[in-house]
Amino acid sequence: MDMTSRTYEEVAVGEELPVLPIPLTRTLIVATAVASRDYQDVHHDPGLAVERGSKDIFMNILTTNGLVDRYVTEWAGPAAVVTAIRIRLGVPNYPGDTMTLTGTVTAKHDEDHRVEIAVRGENGLGAHVTGTAVVRLKEAT
Repeated sequence: MDMTSRTYEEVAVGEELPVLPIPLTRTLIVATAVASRDYQDVHHDPGLAVERGSKDIFMNILTTNGLVDRYVTEWAGPAAVVTAIRIRLGVPNYPGDTMTLTGTVTAKHDEDHRVEIAVRGENGLGAHVTGTAVVRLKEAT
């Protein structure tokens, strides 16, 4: 992982972030639900998830939000400050699939060095997450 930080000046509207595939393992889904204190059975108990109408356990929104944050900050670097993440969930993330995150810089705000990024996470069923992340980047020195 590159630990350098992007500067506001080097980012351009239309720039695409690197694609990030995330294997959706059963362990990832269960562990991140527990880590975020989301004990809903649909995130860890396959039998109860099926009983409630799902085909299997599925990822919780807190994990999805965290993965979007990770994706944007991995691109922006450690000096970036995430000021907003606004996401909408679509199809579930089930174990055994892969969610692929993509992003595009859609706006820059000179007054406070904010950059807006459209983010999308797709799996085999379609769009799992769509939304916008906003980060404040450092100035070039």
